[in-house]
Amino acid sequence: MKAFVDKDLCIGCGLCPDICGDIFTMNDEDLAVAKDIEIPDEILDEAKDAESSCPVDAIKVE
Repeated sequence: MKAFVDKDLCIGCGLCPDICGDIFTMNDEDLAVAKDIEIPDEILDEAKDAESSCPVDAIKVE
């Protein structure tokens, strides 16, 4: 599975890197980005928590 952030929806709240910093970071524009890697099984639950915690539904984990 991989994570994706819709940059048009992201409001830069910073929740996703707080929840799953191994996958999500903030870019120079203070918007979230997801690393382009397969999410390791041991942090998949964290990535899904970040997805469900996003206040604007900008994150997809699939």
